[in-house]
Amino acid sequence: QVQLVESGGGLVQAGGSLRLSCVTSGRTFSNYAMGWFRQAPGKEREFVAAINGNGTPRYSADSVKGRFTISRDNAKSTLYLQMNGLKPEDTAIYYCAARVTSYTSTRGNEYNYWGQGTHITVSS
Repeated sequence: QVQLVESGGGLVQAGGSLRLSCVTSGRTFSNYAMGWFRQAPGKEREFVAAINGNGTPRYSADSVKGRFTISRDNAKSTLYLQMNGLKPEDTAIYYCAARVTSYTSTRGNEYNYWGQGTHITVSS
């Protein structure tokens, strides 16, 4: 079993930055591919970014490329999402997820464990 706890969400003005963290526990972190997903009010969950167990390669959705950066610190069992240039359309609940393989995926249904989510609101 893997536990994931996100933090770092909040209210920010458009153009601002936030850094999300996802601390994991339970198994060897480097054995898991990790991803960030988000769900805006009234919308389906969507892929944001993903990273393999050893840190490469990384993938991100077109909507966040050049603004969001996913990274991980395997020694700290922690996943990060650095978000710059935030826009009102980035407002959502952000979830981290773990996949029981070191190879990542952009499909949410291929992830095995999920955090409880952290809210981000971007004001215009």
